[in-house]
Amino acid sequence: MTLLKIILILVGLAFIIFGYLIYFKEKYNLINGFEGDFKSGRKAESYAKKVGLIELIIGIIFVLIGIAVIIIK
Repeated sequence: MTLLKIILILVGLAFIIFGYLIYFKEKYNLINGFEGDFKSGRKAESYAKKVGLIELIIGIIFVLIGIAVIIIK
């Protein structure tokens, strides 16, 4: 069970890092195939911002759940 808690927190941290890099640092190359779609006009920059924000929020939720489970047990 402890291993699952650690994995949950590590996955959350990975999501936070990728979300931060995409949303704040505008490293859109981390989104698979985005640069090609952006150049051809199929996707806009707002799409990349949304993806980064969603990853950031999911990462925060995972980390908070992991910490809460550690504190509760």
